[in-house]
Amino acid sequence: MKITWTGHSCFRLEQDGYVIVTDPYEDGKVPGLAPVRETADLVLCSHEHSDHNARGLVALRKDGPACPFKITKIETWHDEVQGAMRGPNTIHLLEAGGTRVAHLGDLGCGLTAQQEKLLKDVDVLLIPVGGHYTIDAREASDLVDLLSPKHVVPMHFRDDALGVGFPVIGTVEEFTALRKGVRFAETSELDTNHLPEEQVIVLRPENASGWNA
Repeated sequence: MKITWTGHSCFRLEQDGYVIVTDPYEDGKVPGLAPVRETADLVLCSHEHSDHNARGLVALRKDGPACPFKITKIETWHDEVQGAMRGPNTIHLLEAGGTRVAHLGDLGCGLTAQQEKLLKDVDVLLIPVGGHYTIDAREASDLVDLLSPKHVVPMHFRDDALGVGFPVIGTVEEFTALRKGVRFAETSELDTNHLPEEQVIVLRPENASGWNA
């Protein structure tokens, strides 16, 4: 499976020619990121906020290949008070080609025992780490310890060097400082057939205005 980080919480996942785009953001909604202009077979959104639900910016193919993904939706919350502040959040567990990838969306709460069981030992965990709107660096690190994923890709954080992300959220370094085995990649892409030894892989956002892949 090929995983490409567009930026913020938007990823492109490709398996056997089939493309899924997760959490596309509206134009101008995420500081420092160029607009989303993608073509895919399916769009998945974790919740209905404008920096995550821009389905209309993804052109859907009508004659693409059959979907190789098994998709499991896990309903959680965007906050610690059962959605009273920010509403619901959906985790998407995607399985294809023997690889399990979990996109946690804007997770803002703890998980139930059943949810932990579903997400235990995934191959790639796409996890928010910036805090304020989601779990923060410490909570994300604790969740990684709990779920024991083989690899972790942090998302939804601020990158001061690239000028990307909301000013109120934390940097990825606040998360990586809590982890061992970290690689800062010079690419936005991840091939699950050729993963590095390090558990945490910090990708470069493909749509960052301050960086061209």
